Amino acid sequence: MMKFKPNQTRIYDGEGFKRRAACLCFKDEEEDEVLLVSSSRHPDQWIVPGGGMEPEEEPCGAAVREVYEEAGVTGKVGRLVGIFEQNKDRKHRTYVFTLTVTETLEDWEDSVNIGRKRKWFKVDEAMMVLQSHKPVHAEYLQRHRSTGDPSCGSTCSPSNGNTPSSQVTDNHAPHYVVCSTQGSDLSNR
Repeated sequence: MMKFKPNQTRIYDGEGFKRRAACLCFKDEEEDEVLLVSSSRHPDQWIVPGGGMEPEEEPCGAAVREVYEEAGVTGKVGRLVGIFEQNKDRKHRTYVFTLTVTETLEDWEDSVNIGRKRKWFKVDEAMMVLQSHKPVHAEYLQRHRSTGDPSCGSTCSPSNGNTPSSQVTDNHAPHYVVCSTQGSDLSNR
């Protein structure tokens, strides 16, 4: 199912959830610093970069595209942290991956077009910052911490995610853990 918005197409799954993807962008493989971006609706507040999937796009490819557009970074995609559902006001289903940053652009799409900023945070600090504005984003980091081994590999392709190699096959983590976030509010992105 698709819904058209100006300059954007929204994709919904068969259960009516908006399909989204995001990455926890880490500074290095130690995964102790994470990159957050300023919210487009509330520029003084920080969020995890991510957004809606495009038609025919796989979750991994969408996550890589979103962090490139919103945070101006590229890197090595790691494991699927989880699939998070938000049901309160809007139905969202977000696939969250890890990404180790290998390149940081000086200027990027959202910095030029809407003045978006980015900032590195220690993971504990990021969780506190996110808790007040985007509690579901703090849950991404909590889930990562509780299930994650930074050395776990993945075969997720950082290209467009539309190839067979984009299937996450990490045997050390749950493949499709659905994390309910009914009390969270994703509408303020």
